[in-house]
Amino acid sequence: MTVELIGSYQACAVRALDQRLPAADLHPCALHQAMRYAVLGGGKRIRPVLVYLSGAAVGAAPETLDGPACAVEFIHAYSLIHDDLPAMDNDDLRHGQPTCHKAFGEALAILAGDALQALAFQVLGQDEAMVADSALRLRMLGVLAQAAGSRGMAGGQAIDLAAVGQELSLAELENMHIHKTGALIRASVLLGAISQPAVEPVVLERLDRYAKCIGLAFQIRDDILDVIGDTATLGKTTGADRALDKPTYPALLGLDGAREHARMLHEEALASLQPLGPEAEPLRWLASYIVERAY
Repeated sequence: MTVELIGSYQACAVRALDQRLPAADLHPCALHQAMRYAVLGGGKRIRPVLVYLSGAAVGAAPETLDGPACAVEFIHAYSLIHDDLPAMDNDDLRHGQPTCHKAFGEALAILAGDALQALAFQVLGQDEAMVADSALRLRMLGVLAQAAGSRGMAGGQAIDLAAVGQELSLAELENMHIHKTGALIRASVLLGAISQPAVEPVVLERLDRYAKCIGLAFQIRDDILDVIGDTATLGKTTGADRALDKPTYPALLGLDGAREHARMLHEEALASLQPLGPEAEPLRWLASYIVERAY
């Protein structure tokens, strides 16, 4: 049943994204086509699913969750466009298809990323189905802005670029990924949860701890798959981290050590959800999926 639920939320996210993206034939057409290509071209939709699952776990009205779900996915898509650029990771493949800059050119890809970032905040500020309380909506804007900025994802990417060819300690590696990967995952969980205005602070604290753990576990699994996976299954070029001489969990801990570290984070994530009861069962399932996924 949980697999079907996750699938239904993934489909819900795709529908909501399609509705909120500019139409492909709307001027400037090439830019809007690039935006739609980057967002709708594939992906696991983990972040919007987390919005839906955390919101459902605390009783948020389902119709209030589409806006936050789209906002985090727009930020994620923009970050992937920019990460794939020659100035960053110089990747040619994403979700099994040419990266945005390969399909549309570097200049238009940069603009598509910029426009998606702006669209994320437009959705949070204006989506009519979201919570009506202006103070709560402002809080959501702050959560997403911090997660995307220099104290979150962008800062983590800057640390990542500076770490190429360096040997990091486990604490330094985790700090990098708490920002680069983990910040947006934590924001996804928090945006879903605070869509329920009456959610208790202790519940938010538990959910945030869960999100921090699965954010790190997600990155560890990504690092492992970069070593043991294949390009056809992953939909992106494998071995890229090693080729760029990036610090990774397998490089630091070995494959077995990385798997064990992910397992420990998984257990901690589950422990964080223990007081939430059966409503959090889909979140538990997703934590297991993250540490066991093959792509």
